[in-house]
Amino acid sequence: MFECSDLRKGLKIELDGDPYVIVRFAFVKPGKGQSLYKCKLKNMLTGVQFERTFRSGEKFHEANLEEREMEYLYSDNNGYCFMNTSTYDQEVLSKEHIDESIKFLKENTVCNVLFFKGKPIDISLPNFVDLKIIKTEPWVKGDTAAGSTKPATLETGLLVQVPPFVEDAEIVRIDTRTGQYVERVKMLGVK
Repeated sequence: MFECSDLRKGLKIELDGDPYVIVRFAFVKPGKGQSLYKCKLKNMLTGVQFERTFRSGEKFHEANLEEREMEYLYSDNNGYCFMNTSTYDQEVLSKEHIDESIKFLKENTVCNVLFFKGKPIDISLPNFVDLKIIKTEPWVKGDTAAGSTKPATLETGLLVQVPPFVEDAEIVRIDTRTGQYVERVKMLGVK
């Protein structure tokens, strides 16, 4: 059980049988009366967000969430198929569950899938993924303007800004938290 004093951004609680994550949190102490805890909550099943104020002394149940390491296999008309890396059980998640993460997912990517009461509801990606560039403009020798970048389309369809020396078919590391280029990945056996 959580109390109001435990509330903070990112905390997952259960209200009315649904899991919620606290998106924004503010503590308010009026001149008179009880302290107030103003929260912006996001329903982890539907994605709906709303504001709610709690009074000190209220209690909350911890959301019954479980995280499992799973490997992304493929997508089809039914959704996105993930396989549990230890039991080999497969789960299909809808596009709503994947949301923005699809830009970073390629086959065989291992990530954590969040379950609520045995049903998958969300995924969390690794911090960095390595993706192949499928299209970018060639580098023009002498183009050395400091801080210059060029657009590159990756194998998942994600468009990122890369340094001018990066070329087609190279593998680049992308930060999934920001969606930005980090570095070129050296391939073994390639000079």
